[in-house]
Amino acid sequence: MYHLTLIDIVGRLLLAIVVSGIIGYDREHKNRPAGIKTHMLVCVGACILALVQKEIGYNALNMAISHPNLSGVLRADDARLIAQVVSGIGFLGAGTIMVEHRTVRGLTTAASLWAVAGLGIAIGMGNYAIALAAAIVVIGVLTLLQRVIHVNPMKRLEIQYHHKLETKQFIQDYFEAHHITVNDVNFKVTQNDDLQVYTNIYEIELPKNISYADVIEDISLNKNIMRIQTISI
Repeated sequence: MYHLTLIDIVGRLLLAIVVSGIIGYDREHKNRPAGIKTHMLVCVGACILALVQKEIGYNALNMAISHPNLSGVLRADDARLIAQVVSGIGFLGAGTIMVEHRTVRGLTTAASLWAVAGLGIAIGMGNYAIALAAAIVVIGVLTLLQRVIHVNPMKRLEIQYHHKLETKQFIQDYFEAHHITVNDVNFKVTQNDDLQVYTNIYEIELPKNISYADVIEDISLNKNIMRIQTISI
């Protein structure tokens, strides 16, 4: 363990700003709750605490060398302050998670904040190989993974319509023509003034060449469709 010079401190803080700024740019570009400044501050804050922990360890070691009679009293646990960062960042991450219309948003941003806190700790402790390798992995997951692995999550499609037989046949024909698999369907009928409104909730699986937005746009063009929306399972 060695004493941190001003160059060491500034260099580590700048590195923390660079790697967290790249990750934060991706989040801000995608209009997520936490952007560049938030990611930078989280990473720099974690880096500062790691630097402080390094200095505490260095000072404790020097004190033990200078005063051997105190060696059994002095304690400098490198993980103690870092553990508070890991647990404390959870509160900030939770603030980015929102629930809208039964859909959870912000989980990836919360995870990226937690990851940049880890990067800040690694940089502050001087573990550059871990920090740079981890930064590349985190950036790759946020920017490249979706291009490599396309996941079309299963959702429910809620459709409200009138003229039962005609519209139901149209929906079934559309699913068959586009190779959409229907795993389950629930039906409900309500009376709206003098009009019977039918509500079907389909649990469907889409082929890779079509999206839920395409399905909603196509089906909504039918004059008998009153409302159509997706519901997360």
